Amino acid sequence: MYYPEPISKLIDSFMKLPGIGPKTAARLAFFVLTMKEDAVLSFAKALVDAKRDLTYCSVCGHITDVDPCQICTDQSRDVSTICVVQDPKDVIAMEKMKDYHGLYHVLHGAISPMDGVGPEDINVASLINRLKDERVKELILATNPTIEGEATAMYISRLVKPSGIRTTRIAHGLPVGGDLEYADEVTLSKALEGRREI
Repeated sequence: MYYPEPISKLIDSFMKLPGIGPKTAARLAFFVLTMKEDAVLSFAKALVDAKRDLTYCSVCGHITDVDPCQICTDQSRDVSTICVVQDPKDVIAMEKMKDYHGLYHVLHGAISPMDGVGPEDINVASLINRLKDERVKELILATNPTIEGEATAMYISRLVKPSGIRTTRIAHGLPVGGDLEYADEVTLSKALEGRREI
């Protein structure tokens, strides 16, 4: 279908976002045309500001506008525990829970030989460096319950084992409100493996 060049460029730009196909991109582009100019300028400024003003924390790797990030500089956090996650979004998910008060370390990915991602391609070296701090007593591996996430957790646990730091893995299993009959075999197996006394 023919579109004038400005809208065609806008559609192409939206299509570069994950999960946005041609139809959704066209719908978003046409919606932008209905917006007031100051709203469009504000939207564009938010995009540019996010790209310009955000960076990764030099300590933990979380996304931040100040370095080190607010979590790393928060004196009330428990410095004896570091929770290792794959992405900055995972830190936000953990923080929403409001039950964890330790520090974080963001890997920015997971080991995936099929995709050509090795340990040197993710933020592992700086994690090992952080573990030289004698105050660290526990490392919680909270990588995703995927083949890549499991491989990454196993790799890190083997690296950390000689240090004597307690290394734990978050439990995996059934979601609250889920039915056993709809769970896959791996989820059921993990749920059974992670059972505890009540």
